[in-house]
Amino acid sequence: MSEPTGPLKGLRVFDLTRVLAGPACVQMLADLGADVIKVERPGAGDDTRGFAPPTMPGTSESAYFVGVNRNKRSVTLDIARPEGQAIARRLIASCDVLAENFKVGTLAKYGLGYEQLHASFPRLIYCSITGFGQTGPYAPRPGYDGLIQAMGGIMSLTGDADGLPQKVGVPVADMFAGLYGCIGILAALHHRDQTGQGQQIDIGMLDTHVAWLANQGMNYLATGENPVRLGNQHPNIVPYQVFATEDGHIVLSIGNDPTFQRFCESFGLADLPADPRFATNAARVQHRQLVTDTLAPVMRQHSTAWWVERLEALKIGCGPINRLSEVFADPHVVARNMVVEMAHGSGATVKVVANPVKLSETPADYRLPPPLLGEHTDQVLSEQLGFDAATLAGLRAQGVI
Repeated sequence: MSEPTGPLKGLRVFDLTRVLAGPACVQMLADLGADVIKVERPGAGDDTRGFAPPTMPGTSESAYFVGVNRNKRSVTLDIARPEGQAIARRLIASCDVLAENFKVGTLAKYGLGYEQLHASFPRLIYCSITGFGQTGPYAPRPGYDGLIQAMGGIMSLTGDADGLPQKVGVPVADMFAGLYGCIGILAALHHRDQTGQGQQIDIGMLDTHVAWLANQGMNYLATGENPVRLGNQHPNIVPYQVFATEDGHIVLSIGNDPTFQRFCESFGLADLPADPRFATNAARVQHRQLVTDTLAPVMRQHSTAWWVERLEALKIGCGPINRLSEVFADPHVVARNMVVEMAHGSGATVKVVANPVKLSETPADYRLPPPLLGEHTDQVLSEQLGFDAATLAGLRAQGVI
């Protein structure tokens, strides 16, 4: 294993997470230098190893698993057995952080709950990511991304006004929970550095989903009225939406009145800003459909590329609606090195989406590819617990590892 170089070098994480929210949280720590021991079920592993197709070319690993499990060492360990629990506790003794996303109360059955471990390891940071948190009437329920998007309100805000509610096309409820979990871990580590005290971080996916309702959540709290679905339009700014062009579509984002005036003067609409229905953003929001109907035929007169070139020259917000093939070929995305190639344990080379956090002195590193199931079991148990070959063989024969 190559030495980590990131700002979290020296941090050790015992990773009991699987699927997406937890692994995404821990991968962020791993990218920034943490030594992560990913504990998986013998013979099965993280559920997402089976979330295929697609698999990564040249491997049997699902693209889903590969996306959130780099820079981790995989140890297979049956924590449902007393022998596995004893090994887990010995490994946890040398760890700074434990991250888990089991249903509430599950790990306590194995002697690995927060209160049980806190008594023995008071400096341990214990991050729990669940659907609904550790308390409240829904705490025992399982949480799934689509379910949280429905219950958390985002589906009521997404989609056309006369269409069905829509979920976001990627699992944002999982990803936000993971990011909030990572923030909580970093805050708890800072507190521990000051006081020597560990603590539990309780992340509920529904909580984090409510937290990122942002302006729409505040719109409701300010008015007591449920926001309506607006399709691709903005609830507070007009025009800020999708328009059809001669050959496709474009997002036009005009964030203030001077910009709207500049747009009108440049494209044969110089009389509009004098019209009180168009003069201010507040008026344009009130007359949303009129603004859309007035601009739509103008936008259809030229190609997307024509509009992008001229709008960018005028410093007016705009952008094409890219498919993923266009996203990953975009010269800016390429220049920002947002795809990394890693040598996988199968012998193939896999492409992964890079970490977006750009640190000038201690950048993210990519020292370990997403691991094969149990790839590092012998290494970790021999190096950290002193197990010899005979001990490892015996544990493997018993199904403990």
